Amino acid sequence: MRLSPARVEQTLSQFEARVLPDNHPSMPKIREVWGDHTYFLAVNGLNIVEPLDRSDSGVQAATVINVASWTDGQETSLSPHAPEPTEVVVEFVPEDESSTGVH
Repeated sequence: MRLSPARVEQTLSQFEARVLPDNHPSMPKIREVWGDHTYFLAVNGLNIVEPLDRSDSGVQAATVINVASWTDGQETSLSPHAPEPTEVVVEFVPEDESSTGVH
């Protein structure tokens, strides 16, 4: 899923990673393989976030999914694999509240 700038900030405050910029040279190939998402690089490799169904609790949340792992200790090359859910769950402030600054 593509994240709004506010949700990217919320994700980064709960998950140690950096965003892979849209203008990165590898983005066309990455999007071809996994689709149009916001991509995060972390110690475990390349990740996306997918929404969790928590409608009963009223909390908007997503789980971090690892789609490629580092092949070396220098984090210079990634090996794609089937999407693997991680134990990281990111909770979001509803969009209408985050834009007004109300939390």
